[in-house]
Amino acid sequence: MTEVKGFLRDFRLSVPEAIYACNGIKICGRRIKSVLFSTDVSIIRNSNADAVIAVYPFTPQPVITQAVMMAADTPVFVGIGGGLTKGERVLGLGRHAEYQGAFGVVVNAPTPNETIKELKEALDIPVIVTVVSEEDDIAGRIEAGAEIFNVSAASKTPELILKIREKYPNIPIMATGGPTDETIKATIAAGANAVTWTPPTNGEVFKDIMDAYRKHQEHPKY
Repeated sequence: MTEVKGFLRDFRLSVPEAIYACNGIKICGRRIKSVLFSTDVSIIRNSNADAVIAVYPFTPQPVITQAVMMAADTPVFVGIGGGLTKGERVLGLGRHAEYQGAFGVVVNAPTPNETIKELKEALDIPVIVTVVSEEDDIAGRIEAGAEIFNVSAASKTPELILKIREKYPNIPIMATGGPTDETIKATIAAGANAVTWTPPTNGEVFKDIMDAYRKHQEHPKY
């Protein structure tokens, strides 16, 4: 493939090449294979991932969603709660995310099926449901309107994907790829269509840069 590079912006965080082996999920005409798990606008702006999944451990706030989408030049999937944040607030956050330009909304594993159904009826963007265990009500999620599963089961992610694929071979799945090429390949082999990747933090990137500068070395590359 022919590649055109700049000098300054060539320094960025690149997703692992192993991710490109998956077949992707096509949403509104865009094929998405790599999904960056971050809400750090500087990381988001300097990554080559196909999309961003903006979920975080606090009550969702539209101002955070807007900041992420202003920084991103790729589609953003927005977390709207479902655990601590429940009911009508989730529905309101979903509507607001769609109005802001989100490509999809992500709800947490505890979200009731009734809430998923209400989101599906209210929104014209995909409802992405997080799955963390084989005890989750997969059939009920699909019946309620879940269009994509976000599988996040730590080291058991490939095993859980396989169990979902046995009964639902066509449901789109994005899943955590883990820390190595081997874990990413296992996730894809199990049936993931897209892979979420957790980038290094700003602090980790800075550490490498400062270590190089202290040794009077060139700026490192990622």
